[in-house]
Amino acid sequence: MDSKQALRRTAQSKRAADPPSHEYGHLLGPLIASATRVASYVPLESEPGLPPQPGWLLPVVLPDGDLDWALYDDGVGPAGFGLTEPVGPRLGVEAISTCDLVITPALLVDRQGTRLGKGRGCYDRALARCSGFTVAVLCDGELVDTLPAEPHDVPVRAVVTPALGVVTLPAKM
Repeated sequence: MDSKQALRRTAQSKRAADPPSHEYGHLLGPLIASATRVASYVPLESEPGLPPQPGWLLPVVLPDGDLDWALYDDGVGPAGFGLTEPVGPRLGVEAISTCDLVITPALLVDRQGTRLGKGRGCYDRALARCSGFTVAVLCDGELVDTLPAEPHDVPVRAVVTPALGVVTLPAKM
């Protein structure tokens, strides 16, 4: 077992014991209001997040683990891996590059922007195509000093937590 796997299990256990119950809309409101196009996700019960809004792009997990995108305008339906996905037409994996704000899920993020997800690399692939401002939604205590990083890990530019609000992180060189 690698250290990322152990960190994932610990973070998921903490969330299962104390599910997220905070509203993040007011914390992300200024970023959302200034964005032209937003990509986000439909949070699971165990994930912090906010309800998607009409016009936002939401992910569709492809069989190879990459993320396609679709507009939320037509609603959502059940998908694989216990997820919910938009039912509208697919826009392609490059659609995320049109967003100036990308709200991502994460289990942990470190102060350098290294994001620990669930381990499939879906968001690392997508974030590599992104030029917009990226922010991970976390519970309190999930912004940590350091995480193990690999070459394929794509850092986020900020995190949001109930206690800290939006915290901008230093860009990695």
